[in-house]
Amino acid sequence: MPPRTCQICNIARAIIKRPKTGQQICKGCFFYAFEEEVHNTITDAKLFAPGDRVAIGASGGKDSTVLAHVMKTLNDRHSYGLELFLLSIDEGISGYRDDSLETVKRNQQQYELPLKILSYEELYGWTMDRIVGEVGKKNNCTFCGVFRRQALDRGASSLAVQHIVTGHNADDIAETVLMNILRGDISRLGRCVDISTRGEDTIRRSKPFKYTYEKEIVMYAYFKKLDYFSTECIYSPEAYRGFARTYIKDLEAVRPSSIVDIIHSAENLRVAEEVQVSLPKQQTCLRCGYISSNDLCKACVLLEGLERGMPKLAIKAKHTIAPGGEQLPSEMRQIPRFEMHRQPPRAPEIGVEAGP
Repeated sequence: MPPRTCQICNIARAIIKRPKTGQQICKGCFFYAFEEEVHNTITDAKLFAPGDRVAIGASGGKDSTVLAHVMKTLNDRHSYGLELFLLSIDEGISGYRDDSLETVKRNQQQYELPLKILSYEELYGWTMDRIVGEVGKKNNCTFCGVFRRQALDRGASSLAVQHIVTGHNADDIAETVLMNILRGDISRLGRCVDISTRGEDTIRRSKPFKYTYEKEIVMYAYFKKLDYFSTECIYSPEAYRGFARTYIKDLEAVRPSSIVDIIHSAENLRVAEEVQVSLPKQQTCLRCGYISSNDLCKACVLLEGLERGMPKLAIKAKHTIAPGGEQLPSEMRQIPRFEMHRQPPRAPEIGVEAGP
């Protein structure tokens, strides 16, 4: 049987079957189609404006490495006019994050982008190794997720950027939809499929890979021979997300479009007005000034639990766990006050014609 030719260019030999579309195509056409699909996602959602300072959340893994490569490629190819940075968070996980940060430092040299690294130790006075020592491996992802989100915003604010982009892909978003349904978390279910989110006191955050399959990201990284770190976090095997991921993979094996179908279903969900009224309203943390739906943000509550030696109690708490709401002792670690860099007015977004 003669080799198949690429279904796009009809010239080169097809060596890739796209998981997303089933097309059999050559490497060159796959690279271009992958990149232009991300470009279309960016322009359709009007994510950027010329002159924006954009921080790429860089962990050294496949998703963030491919994102950095594609963002630089598209910025040059389509003249976005963006000023790009790499922003990494060091959670303090020995044998994992220290190794992956070496990959990020190599990416900095390869892509010639400025790099900022902010550590949990610097911001919170704790590393994930110490936290796991206190809470065990069952609930450690709660601490890491909350601390990491705030650390990204604080690192981005120190760079005076307008925007953070992360490597969350279609598989990640479908998993999050499923997790929020299983937990009955209506407020997060409505937000988790938004391609771009921003509160009044947080930096805009976007997911250019919203419709990009994880398998295609892996294929892109492999055939491009990108330098990335492939070891899974040593504390994640028992994470709740792992069960959702297994289920999503089983669905994909039967019906490849199920990943995007789940995302589109969540996009079309509408929450009844009477339910919306009962949802928590956005405010700022009285202690650190970060965005919160309660008087204290979750990061402050978790940190207080660690400092008081009651971390497991802090996981379900919404307010201070101090008896009678007493003030924290002066020697107890607190998160520094959050100050967001105020942005100048933006230029018209990419993909939108400027007015007269």
